[in-house]
Amino acid sequence: MKKPTLLILAAGMASRYGSMKQIDGFGPNGETIIDYSIYDAIKAGFGKITFIIKEEFKDNFKAIFDKKLEGKVETDYVFQNFDLTKYGIDKEIYREKPWGTGHAVLEAKNQISEPFCVINADDYYGYDAFKKMVNFLNDESAKNKYCLVGYKIGNTLSENGSVSRGVCQSDPNGFLSSIVERTKVFREDGKVYYEEAGEKSELSADNPVSMNCWGFTPDVFSTIEELFVDFAAKNESNPKAEFYIPSVADYLVENNEATFKVIPTDEKWFGVTFIEDKPIVQNNINKLIAEGVYPEKLW
Repeated sequence: MKKPTLLILAAGMASRYGSMKQIDGFGPNGETIIDYSIYDAIKAGFGKITFIIKEEFKDNFKAIFDKKLEGKVETDYVFQNFDLTKYGIDKEIYREKPWGTGHAVLEAKNQISEPFCVINADDYYGYDAFKKMVNFLNDESAKNKYCLVGYKIGNTLSENGSVSRGVCQSDPNGFLSSIVERTKVFREDGKVYYEEAGEKSELSADNPVSMNCWGFTPDVFSTIEELFVDFAAKNESNPKAEFYIPSVADYLVENNEATFKVIPTDEKWFGVTFIEDKPIVQNNINKLIAEGVYPEKLW
């Protein structure tokens, strides 16, 4: 059986961070957050790493990753761009930023033919998440049988500002019943809140959220393409509108076209939404090294 692929979303513009955070160094030898995800993914049993990037970043990525990963895992590159003709859209739509995570996944449709996991480049997920994902992709995944790793929302917040999170609700059997993208989630006075239309609502710190750690089979690409074409048509005049993966999941669940097993993890997320997050990430990595989770020199 072919090993699953890890699809890493690394084409974002990092507007809040202020630089190309996907390849910024955080470990003691300049390791990126992606390095730690790939290390865990290889250990967990993934067979290929596919980077989704802007084409102009290709040389930077290859210089950082190709040599160190040679002989350890297969690598591949997919380019996210503004060409819509491949999806039957024969007009140019002005954009101020990429089309979003759902479109990024769609760009890989011709290069993935095995079960795959999607993650963000700038988030730390932890080995537990990758191992549980591999087990699902190898043993349970099938057409319209997908999954996501659910993190406790209290383990996923930045101390330096609000973040976007896909807030999940599950049925009694542990399958996703709904997911809503909350674009302003934050901690205040020890509690977790989200704000929408100027109103603040509290969330349980244990409420599962998606950190964009999704498990799919290639069958999902046809649905993503159909939804994206519709989304693009409806947002021709909105150059900042983004097509998110949770929108795809919510559509599939609401229309009873697929199930998503919510796989819980107690891993503590950390990542770089803001430049102020960098020393926190560095401290977290140093702590994991001190605890023996990772060697000081990763590769």
